[in-house]
Amino acid sequence: MKLKGKTVVVTGASSGMGKAIVEVFVKEGANVVAVARRKERLEELEKSLKKASGKILAFVGDVSKKEDNEAMIDFAVKKFGRLDVLVNNAGIMDDMAPIAEASDEKFQSVMATNLYGPFAAMRKACDVFLKQGNGGNIINISSVGSMHPVAGPVYCASKAGLNALSQNVAYMYMKDKIRCNVIAPGGINTEISTSMGMPNQGGYAKLAPLFGLAPAPGEGLDIANAALFLASDDSQYISGVVLPVDGGWISF
Repeated sequence: MKLKGKTVVVTGASSGMGKAIVEVFVKEGANVVAVARRKERLEELEKSLKKASGKILAFVGDVSKKEDNEAMIDFAVKKFGRLDVLVNNAGIMDDMAPIAEASDEKFQSVMATNLYGPFAAMRKACDVFLKQGNGGNIINISSVGSMHPVAGPVYCASKAGLNALSQNVAYMYMKDKIRCNVIAPGGINTEISTSMGMPNQGGYAKLAPLFGLAPAPGEGLDIANAALFLASDDSQYISGVVLPVDGGWISF
């Protein structure tokens, strides 16, 4: 088991990529704190993994809030004695509105979840890692939209910011043996589109030709397997990397 005894916090854990990451990590022996807003979904996930090699504990929280980001890290340390890996997976879409039509409300909402959430969680996690004194590991889930205009400007900006933040963290804490890497998924079968609501029709029409070039959608397990590699000692010499997991979409 590649993660036996490691303590991991995973956000956005109630569905899609986050759920798949939790399932793979627990089966690989990790002690996982699964974070999401939907308590009933987390409880179902806990029940489904009762017989797995590792352990799972649910934590109901909203990553757009500073106090929830800090509390989930404290909870992991309290329950399992330490923190080894943080996976910032929670994210929401914008409505694809072009910049001239994008609202302040949408900007603030998307940035709060997609950029501030990982910022607050990494700040707390790095503090814990430094106090523990033996390094740490951060995996941030970004998007091909961070490098390619396949979504609205607010979403793309939030994920590009996450890439830059991650690479800065990797550099700043290199000598402290704190690794920070990014996975940039392409089209994955998840529920994230429900966070978008009704798309802006003009913006969607401009992006539609790019959607037509996309390969067949991937699955949450594709992202979970990449995250397993980055969370394990197999990738101990890798940090500051943005890894596309997109079926080749970014090459178009």
